[in-house]
Amino acid sequence: MPPFFKYKKQKGHTDQSKDTQDSANHHVPEPIDSSLSANLDSIKQKTGHSSDIIVRTIITGNTSLHKASVVYIAGLVDTQAINEFLIEPLQTNHDLLEKLYQQDGLDKVTKEFITLGSVHPVTNWDELFLSLMSGDTIILIDGSNKAWSASAKGGERRSIQEPSTQVSVRGSKESFTESIGTNIAMVRRIISNPDLWIETMKIGKVTRTDVSIMYINGIAKTEVVDEVRKRLKRINIDSILESGYIEQLIEDQTITPFPTIFTTERPDITAGNLLEGRVAIFVNGSPDALLAPALFIGFFQAVEDYYSRYDIATATRFIRVLAFFISLIGPAAYIAITTFHQEMIPTQLLIIVAAQRDSVPFPAFVEAIIMEIAFEILREAGIRMPKVIGSTISIVGALVIGQGAIQAGIVSPATVIVVAITAIANFATPSYTVAISARLIRFLFMIIAAVFGFYGIILGFIMLLVHLVSLRSFGVPYMTPLAPFIPKNLGDTIIRTPLWAEKIRPRLISSTDNPVREGEDQKPAPPQKRGMKKKNTR
Repeated sequence: MPPFFKYKKQKGHTDQSKDTQDSANHHVPEPIDSSLSANLDSIKQKTGHSSDIIVRTIITGNTSLHKASVVYIAGLVDTQAINEFLIEPLQTNHDLLEKLYQQDGLDKVTKEFITLGSVHPVTNWDELFLSLMSGDTIILIDGSNKAWSASAKGGERRSIQEPSTQVSVRGSKESFTESIGTNIAMVRRIISNPDLWIETMKIGKVTRTDVSIMYINGIAKTEVVDEVRKRLKRINIDSILESGYIEQLIEDQTITPFPTIFTTERPDITAGNLLEGRVAIFVNGSPDALLAPALFIGFFQAVEDYYSRYDIATATRFIRVLAFFISLIGPAAYIAITTFHQEMIPTQLLIIVAAQRDSVPFPAFVEAIIMEIAFEILREAGIRMPKVIGSTISIVGALVIGQGAIQAGIVSPATVIVVAITAIANFATPSYTVAISARLIRFLFMIIAAVFGFYGIILGFIMLLVHLVSLRSFGVPYMTPLAPFIPKNLGDTIIRTPLWAEKIRPRLISSTDNPVREGEDQKPAPPQKRGMKKKNTR
């Protein structure tokens, strides 16, 4: 592995022992029996006679009777398609099974009779159960030691809906679902290019979950794609139930509050990041896509920034970054000023604050801690409570925290205002994962401010910057393009330049063979001069 892509092994990445690898390498799959009854008994025993395993046995033939069975799992297949395009042809065409025994019989049957998506032979039990549990339909024929797997996946799934976490006023109203096939197709509709490559693997010894990586060949950096593929193949775990499992098992560093992999539920955001050279990871059963490498500045960029004018997008980004800093040090700054630096407050305001705090028995640090903990409890309760009674939390919070705590003399009105502004600023961060990070780090800044004042806040900022600069996301520095400083890539950071001026892809993310965005110079033409020569009406 190159030094640039050094990777620290973690618990999820530990390689299997030599004995386990040898036993896996020498594992010989058990072939399928030629007896139909024996094969059906093996399937029932292996699945514990599960009630959702459906077996349809058909007897047909002209010269001699042949028996065939169709096996599938209820709820994972399109039952109507199986009945119309698989079982009905087997029942009505009596010479169909006889043709399967002939040379190239499978090709003839699939072309003439079976019109399902794809049909391929299966020769051992490992392949059979893998196809069956994935939602395929298995065709078993008496007297043949070969089975056939037909693709007829279906079942009830959640329809495409509007995004719930990454809401936008302008732009697409579609979000990913729990179906990996649907999610990949939604990105395919946006990027209609054969260079959009997809690789699928199964991860999880028990769940055998489908995990796909998607990238644009020629734009994505080869080293990044290889590193993503390598980390996924290292995973040795029983189950993958959500994309969060994958995120925790392949991230560069776990001892950090900041996410090093970007998550999104929007296909348009995924497509935009793929065009910049990133790699997308889809997990079956998860409505979120993982994007790597991730940059710190990318968590403050919203999808609407690229759908609106560059001046408006730049202003809103400044507001988001300012809101992030307020949510980070708002209570800490209040504690430092009221405890150590009262001279920074105007005299009239200082008199008002001192009069409010005169009846409060706690110092500013204890006040802020009480209010922050109470607000975090209310926020968590609001998320977990049913929607029908969720509005009750806001009423209770307004009465207890807003008015009751002040009248009881537990906290001062100034503290309530500071905590409220901090909470609102935290909601302005587009990424939920970064917003949570700010909520955690906020408490550390409050403790430092209570001990050292503003000197502690400055020291905390220096330590935070050092930590951010030291982070990597699949070998790419987390603070790119600010550290390392790349002037050509500064057009899409806090300042968003016009689209026609963004000619260079991110240098450390995209391939060096294709660093320039396609297309000619799209700079708008100069405006036409107003005024026309007066026509001679005479």
